Amino acid sequence: MTSSIPVRKIALIALLAGAGSAWYLALPPRAVSGIAIGQGAPKVVRGAIHIHTDRSDGTGTVDEVAAAAARAGLNFVVFTDHGDATRKPDPPQYRSGVLCIDAVEISTDDGHVVALGVPQSPYPLGGEARDVIDDVMRLGGFSIAAHPGSPKPELRWTDWTLPIAGLEWLNGDSEWRDESRWTLTRALLTYPARQTETLVTLLDRPDSVLQQWDVLARGRQVVAIAGADAHARLGFRSLGEPYDNGASLHVPSYERVFRAFSNVLIGVSLAGNAETDAEQVIGAIRDGHVYSAIDGIGDAGTLSFTATDGSMRADAGDVMPIGRAITLRAEVRGREDARIALFKDGVARAESGPLLEHIVEPGTPGVYRVEVSLPDAPGQPGVPWLLSNPIYVGERTNVPAVAQPPPAKFDVRYADGPATAWTVETSPASKAALDVVPAERGTQLALRYAVGGAASASPYAAFVLHADGALAEYDRLIFTARADRPTRVSVQLREPSGVNGERWHRSVFIGTEPRDITVYFRDLRPLTTARAQPMLANVDSILFVLDTVNTALGGSGRIWMDDVKYAR
Repeated sequence: MTSSIPVRKIALIALLAGAGSAWYLALPPRAVSGIAIGQGAPKVVRGAIHIHTDRSDGTGTVDEVAAAAARAGLNFVVFTDHGDATRKPDPPQYRSGVLCIDAVEISTDDGHVVALGVPQSPYPLGGEARDVIDDVMRLGGFSIAAHPGSPKPELRWTDWTLPIAGLEWLNGDSEWRDESRWTLTRALLTYPARQTETLVTLLDRPDSVLQQWDVLARGRQVVAIAGADAHARLGFRSLGEPYDNGASLHVPSYERVFRAFSNVLIGVSLAGNAETDAEQVIGAIRDGHVYSAIDGIGDAGTLSFTATDGSMRADAGDVMPIGRAITLRAEVRGREDARIALFKDGVARAESGPLLEHIVEPGTPGVYRVEVSLPDAPGQPGVPWLLSNPIYVGERTNVPAVAQPPPAKFDVRYADGPATAWTVETSPASKAALDVVPAERGTQLALRYAVGGAASASPYAAFVLHADGALAEYDRLIFTARADRPTRVSVQLREPSGVNGERWHRSVFIGTEPRDITVYFRDLRPLTTARAQPMLANVDSILFVLDTVNTALGGSGRIWMDDVKYAR
């Protein structure tokens, strides 16, 4: 028996040594140090976009996140806590030497929108993505489709017909979701030793998102950014979910996410004035003067991508006329083994080492961008080390909207006189009243509302116009409206069925000045039914609804309406 003890010890030592060797071999390679390769490299402005703090579902305070960004060497961060844009954004500030910019991430029925440069909204932004994007543009903001390629259906962007200004080609929360259990298990084991490098091993080239971006860019300018989507949270209850509000592990840390990848601005230098510097940062992002860098592979590489025709120069994000021959030039500093791929309209056209030049013949329009790859890049397929925004050769012309012929047939439902066909409906704690008041010519409807009660009860106030079979002869509803404050109203058609009927809706914006509003019935989407479109002959009511999608709980106001008619 005594002779077997050393054998067991030797076996245990061998087993531990083998496990240690396997763990060591599983460690991802260290990122190339910027100290070694960054000498003489131009100074750049780098930052992270799409960050959550403890104001929503993140774990760090604004100060803690700024300090983490400073340790990671970032110059700016853009906070995007979840909200409806009714919270007044914090003014830009420098914290720990990092420019902090406040933005918002808005949940819609069609995905999430990261809204930059949006002031405080007069009403909650939510509901359908088409309405949120319309509101963001009206408020002077810039809308980015967040995590468009997420494997999680409720996070994925679903309507590519909408005029989004940008998209996240890379999203930190999406990248790990399509990995195998083995890859995730290995990442858990190697993360304590090499945190940033481990995060980078979860990255891939998101082919479907890049393909969709290329399709959009052929028609208009669309900016791509890398979204950190940093929460510093992994939930225990829903393993790995940063959105789990229960107990959580505060990893990966903000600093490690910030060291994994960043957004580099072109032609921007920060002077130390938070307000003007923030305008520069947001302006550069709007213009597409930004490229993405996977710093966890090599953190000192820089990319220059320009177009010249002898008299003009364009950077990534710019438009070049097509009258002359154009020289496209891409140059990478930092890695001699870098390979540049030039894409035209989403198709690879040329490849070279750290310097690439390509001639575009006169009169040849196209959308050109570059991806820089490294031989040690992780992912299947490998994630680009650097990725530019496009240079648009030739003006981008959006597909024009099909002109609608003016209506030739009308059925007036209210112009003057008593509101005999109108009623009001409310939830138990909400109030609504309808009055007929003098107008400049004749009379008009004055609608008063107050939305109250518990949010869980879905409170609402609605003004209801009785409809009949004549509606089937028309294709749109036209009315004139104004409100005492900017307001968004849901226009709904209802067929009688069950307790609340089947309804279809289209949200419209009503400002403080009178304007004509047209709602095409084909634009209605199902609200309480699976049927795509209503049977107009069966519709018994047209509702103008104020609810908590776009009205704050406890909100009240007045709307004036006139010249309500069906048209075709």
